[in-house]
Amino acid sequence: MTKQSEQDDTVVSMEGYAGRTGAATKIDEYIVEIVSDSGEGAQKCGQTFGAISGKMGNGVWTVEIIPAEIQPPARSPAGASGIRIRVGSRRISNMGNEAELVVAFNEQVLFSRIANGAYKKGTIVLLEDKWKEDPDEKIRDQYAGAVKEFQAHGLVMHELPMEQECLKIVANARRGKNMFVLGMISYLFSRDTELAHKEIAKTFASKGEKVIRPNIELFESGYAFAAERLDYHWEIPPDDTTDARPTIISTGNQAVGLGVMASGMELVSMYPITPATSASHYIADVFDGVGGFVHQAEDEIAAIGFAIGASYAGKTACTITSGPGMALKTEMIGLAVMAEIPLVIVDVQRGGPSTGLPTKVEQADLLSSLYGEPGDAPKVVIAASTIEECFHFVILARRLAETFRTPVILLTDANLATGVQPYPRPQLQEEWLSAPVDQSPWDDKVPAYDWDSETGLSQRPIPGQRNGEYVLTGLAHTTHSKVAYDSDTNQESMELRSRKLAALQKTLKPPKVHGDAEGDLLVVGWGSTLGAIEEAIDLLRAEGKRVSSLHLRFLSPLEPGLKEIFSRFKKVMTVEINYSDNLDHPLITQKNRRYAQLAMVLRALTLVDIDCWSVVYGHPLQPGMLQTVISQRLQALNN
Repeated sequence: MTKQSEQDDTVVSMEGYAGRTGAATKIDEYIVEIVSDSGEGAQKCGQTFGAISGKMGNGVWTVEIIPAEIQPPARSPAGASGIRIRVGSRRISNMGNEAELVVAFNEQVLFSRIANGAYKKGTIVLLEDKWKEDPDEKIRDQYAGAVKEFQAHGLVMHELPMEQECLKIVANARRGKNMFVLGMISYLFSRDTELAHKEIAKTFASKGEKVIRPNIELFESGYAFAAERLDYHWEIPPDDTTDARPTIISTGNQAVGLGVMASGMELVSMYPITPATSASHYIADVFDGVGGFVHQAEDEIAAIGFAIGASYAGKTACTITSGPGMALKTEMIGLAVMAEIPLVIVDVQRGGPSTGLPTKVEQADLLSSLYGEPGDAPKVVIAASTIEECFHFVILARRLAETFRTPVILLTDANLATGVQPYPRPQLQEEWLSAPVDQSPWDDKVPAYDWDSETGLSQRPIPGQRNGEYVLTGLAHTTHSKVAYDSDTNQESMELRSRKLAALQKTLKPPKVHGDAEGDLLVVGWGSTLGAIEEAIDLLRAEGKRVSSLHLRFLSPLEPGLKEIFSRFKKVMTVEINYSDNLDHPLITQKNRRYAQLAMVLRALTLVDIDCWSVVYGHPLQPGMLQTVISQRLQALNN
């Protein structure tokens, strides 16, 4: 093996090298990426690596790299598919900054990641070298040119015969290289091989020993290859600050599915849509084991209609979708509001408008969730900030839907949906489940919408209850569910449906401030940006900056006490992953500027001059980026 100094552009030839022996170097955390063409299993490799690390007691966060097209061209920057895994000796809550090591199955997929700022000078690249001797001269030239360009970027290049090694075990390396790579990175980071064998067996359990055995052999081959050939060996100790409770490791979409089952809901009705589809795949695999039923409808409208019908019959149902599906469901959501049918709607947000960024993250649907229906349609809107909250908030959504007799929208996003993180294993509680359907006789003196004048709440008759029959209508109606267009009835029913949100807000506590309760700047966020914002705030506070953050989970109704909290800071700004105008751009002024979505809501409801910063890059926020942005805002504020 030959090495140049770290200051130089570096290429390392691995031919014939016998690797370093001795103890591994202890490190606090590391960020690894695995990138490939679609269908080569990079994401499965990274998910398995994350699961092994989580079970070893490490903090973990993963982010999938998914191309926009279902079958993008092979060996193209646009076709980059893969995963980022951040592993640490503490709780990890976000994707971090630049990756420190990347395994690439071809050189072309690295270009889009470099364009996204995913790597830095000194990032180690383990690159499949088969392309340098490809029969196609064009491919050989592309490969050679790319390696030189990567050197110019300061990447530390290692060209490795990974496919050649895989072919010693399997006939088709495309279907096995991911497990070989899993073995490589498991050696590099001192992962438990027995745990790895168990995870591989679990992954391929449905395919039997004929598939499990060669994949374990590939893993072992990759492990031995790295031990012999690579001059890196690290150890990431477990997180010793966590409690002793057992943990569970899942994606956000799996957590949603677990939450559906823990809540006692028995029906999920949905139409496949990225990035929500894997939630239905997971639920479909396991739901029948607890008596549940998954209905794949013919379209988004049918899916919510089916769910409303099930809820009307007495068992609150769930429908799961993403932004374009929410757009199609708007009229039916309005029906559920008007008819006061409990319903849980999970919106796994992605980029828009229209088809937009179908595989990328964006907090795109807050305003449409709040105001998207025809007419005034008050409803509960909550947002999960962590993968653990994806579980617990489904249970909360079901309870709120039934208590307040209304649809509840739970907002997650692509970052949470595909991310993997360990969290304490939930201890099932009976109170999470809804009560059995009441089939006792209904008091025929009580109308179907016997609104309480103070709270707007009413009891719900269930079809099948004696004397409980009533006509369900989406038209304006009286307490007896009779169609009515007179002014007083319409005014009263509007007031009482809205009053339910006020009644719910009375039960909420003010949100907690992360950091000091007063200072120069308060950063407000919602959803999956929690980890990146708080890490950036902690870094700035360590520098002595008077900055704090606050994260909202309830968006309709808003959590109370916000105006008082805001008054303790010189300035308040939101950080979001949706669009806002930049004042530095042509034609944009303070008078015509579009604000980020939460900023618009907070400005309207608190009358505080709230600033904002947002981007729609299509990938999760990085704490380093936020540290720079917030530092600049603080500097401008104090000048």
